[in-house]
Amino acid sequence: MVKIVADTTSGLPREMLKKLGIPLIPQIVCFGEDSYRDDTELDTAAFLQKLKAATELPKTAAPPPALYHPIFEQALKAGEDVIVVAPSGKVSGTVRSAEVAAQDFPNLKVHVVDTQTIAGNLASLVLLAHEWACEGAKTDSILGRLDEWIPRGHIFFLVDTLEYLQKGGRIGGAKALLGEMLQIKPILCLRNGQVEPFEQQRTKRRALKRLLEVVDDECPKGMDAHLCVMQADAAQEAGLLADDLKSRMGIKTIPIYELPPAIVTHGGPGVLGIGYFVP
Repeated sequence: MVKIVADTTSGLPREMLKKLGIPLIPQIVCFGEDSYRDDTELDTAAFLQKLKAATELPKTAAPPPALYHPIFEQALKAGEDVIVVAPSGKVSGTVRSAEVAAQDFPNLKVHVVDTQTIAGNLASLVLLAHEWACEGAKTDSILGRLDEWIPRGHIFFLVDTLEYLQKGGRIGGAKALLGEMLQIKPILCLRNGQVEPFEQQRTKRRALKRLLEVVDDECPKGMDAHLCVMQADAAQEAGLLADDLKSRMGIKTIPIYELPPAIVTHGGPGVLGIGYFVP
């Protein structure tokens, strides 16, 4: 059996992961001198309250390598291989933390996969890897399948302001949009593992319409696309977007993932996004 390890940047609910037996590693969010794990000490709702009241933007840190040790110890005792399905190394230090932790377990086969993505698409990859493991797939097979899926992922999202991405240093090529920030609603995407500009629209309504057009043009119909919606402090808009996508794509279920504090720190309140995979 292969043990799949997730972290909170996937946005997967803790209750779901506990039921599936998938270990969850937190990110660390810091408000001044106070630090919080974003799995048990600070959920998104509490984080948003603190964020809106804060005079300075919080900072984030990758999980300390020691947090992986109990998971790796248990896998070693059970004779399992471990695959850590990690967020993009260009926006998170999680890959490096897991690699450092693995060095303390020379007798355990640990594979750290840089998925070059975050949030909903990362959630899909975690769940797929777990499904393959439960079906009896070997480590090399799961790694090979992940390698095939990773470049097929697409993520697009809207933010109410670029302020958080700019100050957090996660904006990449979207810096070119800052001069027009007050006049446009940028559509951002994740490209090659980092945030980049996609398009700009004059209003949020037009930006949402454009997101739907992108899905119509690129996303295959059916459950194999693993289409999902992501949001932070935008639950109503996310629900309406998911309903519209269900109708357009002819599918019954589209998961809506609440973005965790470590991502909202950089995107800010009001983030709304979509993710899917192409053939």
